[in-house]
Amino acid sequence: MEFFLCVVGMVLIFEGLPYFAFPRKMKTWLLMVLEAPEGQLRGLGFFLMLMGLVLVWMGRR
Repeated sequence: MEFFLCVVGMVLIFEGLPYFAFPRKMKTWLLMVLEAPEGQLRGLGFFLMLMGLVLVWMGRR
């Protein structure tokens, strides 16, 4: 459980960093995301999950 909480904390830090460092650019980027087709967002989400899985696999090896 300790490791899980550490991982969740790191994810929140990395997720929050762009909003803290570049709030104006994040607003622009979020508007672009709203206009993107659902299929493209789904593909991006799948790719990011796959890369996360590969990183976890590499880290646990």
